[in-house]
Amino acid sequence: MSSLIGNKLKIGLFGESHGSHIGAIVYGFPSGFEISKDELNKFLSRRKTGQNKFTTQRKETDDYEIVSGYYNDRTTGTPFAVIIKNNDMNSKDYEQLKYKMRPSHADYTGHIKYKGFEDNRGGGHFSGRITAPLCVIGGIALQILKSKGIEIYAHIKSLYDIEDVPIEKVSIEEQKKVCEKTLAFFDDEKLEEAKILLENIKKEKNSVGGIIELAVHGVKAGIGDPIFDSVESRLSSMIFGIPGIKGLEFGCGFGCSKMKGSLHNDPFEIKDSKIVTTTNKVQDKEILEYKGIVFGEVITGINILKDIGAGIRNFFGGRSGGYEKELLAARTEALKEMEERAKDMGANAIVGVKMDYEVLGADNGMLMVTCSGTAVVI
Repeated sequence: MSSLIGNKLKIGLFGESHGSHIGAIVYGFPSGFEISKDELNKFLSRRKTGQNKFTTQRKETDDYEIVSGYYNDRTTGTPFAVIIKNNDMNSKDYEQLKYKMRPSHADYTGHIKYKGFEDNRGGGHFSGRITAPLCVIGGIALQILKSKGIEIYAHIKSLYDIEDVPIEKVSIEEQKKVCEKTLAFFDDEKLEEAKILLENIKKEKNSVGGIIELAVHGVKAGIGDPIFDSVESRLSSMIFGIPGIKGLEFGCGFGCSKMKGSLHNDPFEIKDSKIVTTTNKVQDKEILEYKGIVFGEVITGINILKDIGAGIRNFFGGRSGGYEKELLAARTEALKEMEERAKDMGANAIVGVKMDYEVLGADNGMLMVTCSGTAVVI
């Protein structure tokens, strides 16, 4: 049985749902990292049971105790261990599982694998209860990642047939705050719909599934290793360790099977001396075809009378109406020229538009306005 995963950072889980304790051991935490207990407790409070009618009613405080690898409020770099005591257990409710095993659970599989010696109370080692110490480790890992400029935020993408706003359309500030809601929906109307749905499903004594969508900000290019240790490979192995997970997508996921490569593949561009990927969507419309780069250029002379007026305004403060009109006219003409060139290529939209300004001439008497973008068909 393998409840251990990781390479540079190894995580092991132990315990059972109705055992005395559950816990985790981590090998590879950096030494000298100061854990914010307040931040960790705030993170763990999101998992606490019984805080509303939509969570499990098992009453567990989930108070954790760090028993190794931590000294003087900092990690030591040696194996880090945390335990959580189980309190609210009613094992009698699970007596019948010896003879009447639940579908979509590990009851039968565990019984066969361990020849009847498994602890079946509350699902034993296969229970979602085991994710409690995993959340402690995850909360600490989030702090370490944040110190390196990496932040992770998530929301409920869908619950049964209720769809939330895609995370890519929401600001990072909104992504940070969504976890404070009863249910992590960006759209408050959808949140209320979800509450009603769950109340009705509960009355039916039934259940529904959902999709969690998350975004990782600040990851540098080049992490992971070829084939079996790619980012997707490693994350998939870990995420499927969470009970109940039945599918995982990266980017468009299975949706890419209905796309052409020109739509699915995000093109690269250089921005602020860095290589970044650009979007393949325009205002909820998908890009069907890339036609190429287009430009628009306008060179205009700068009038001496406007120069004098601008200088006076600059000296005394205020804005130069003469310069502003000249610049606006040049910018409009450059954009119009770029638009005409895109039409000639058979495009009906332009993405990734960028404007540049440059003063030319021996006496700096000319202004060049250049705009560029990618001509596309949507």
